[in-house]
Parts: sequence; structure tokens; C-alpha cells
Amino acid sequence: MVRDEVRKFIGEAGEPLIMDVEKGPIRRFADAVGDPNPLYRDEEHARKSRYGSIIAPPGFYGWPVQGGDLRAGLDIRKEIESFLAERGYRHLIEKDIEFEFMLPVYAGDRLIALPRIADVYQRQGKKGERFSVVIEITFTKQNAEPVARMRQTLVIY
Repeated sequence: MVRDEVRKFIGEAGEPLIMDVEKGPIRRFADAVGDPNPLYRDEEHARKSRYGSIIAPPGFYGWPVQGGDLRAGLDIRKEIESFLAERGYRHLIEKDIEFEFMLPVYAGDRLIALPRIADVYQRQGKKGERFSVVIEITFTKQNAEPVARMRQTLVIY
């Protein structure tokens, strides 16, 4: 039964992605999202703040190291999508994305993003059976402290 087979993916992890956080990209990201907060661009202001240094806006985790690809960690997503497509579930809707922010990210941090399948569950929809796949990406600092967690739900039918 597909429901039982697809549950084997729960807990599987994808390849980790290493990213460096730098001041220039922090400023460009803040500009791109229209956030004028001086903590993201003004060294003196940031130094006098409780953070003591430039920090990254929530949701900015740096750039891949050594020519890495931001999509590299999505190998586990492709694997479960292919598995379900082979069984006739070929339509996908990207549903919710939730972020949990734990610690500030500083310019100079090196982060590791580790994706994993957090949950898979089945429901009956108007068009038949569908699966919800929850992908969780945990971002940790170079010292192994978690800084953020992202959870995205995909609906595959």
C-alpha cells in the first residue's frame, strides 16, 4: 500500500549545505526586501546594540560555499516526489512555509542547512487521495547551535 511505503521516508535527511554569511550580501538582502533596519548595514549602530555586530535579517542564511547550489539540499524532496509520481501522484502544490527563529545570525557565521522529511500523512481530498509531505530544514551555526528551522508542506496528489 502506498501509504505504508511512503512513510519510510520520514526521518530521511538530504545532503547538508554549507553557507557563509557576509556583510555585503546581508545589506543587499535587506535592500531587496525593503528593510532599512540599521542593524543590517550600519557597523557603528550594530556595535552599540545588544548584538554588538551586524546581524542578518530573519530568513537570510548566507550564500553556498564552494560553488554549492541552494537547491542541493532538496535531493530528498526530489526523491519522495519521484516515488509518488511513479505511483500516479504527479501534481504538487507548495503549501505552507513556517519559520522558527532561535538565535541571531551574524556576519562571519558559517551555517549548515540540513533538510529532512519530518512527516508524511495521507488525506482524502475532493479529487481523491493526497499526501502531505513536511520538509524541515534546520540551520545551525559553526558551533552546532541551531539558529532557525524552516518547515514546508507539500501536497502531492
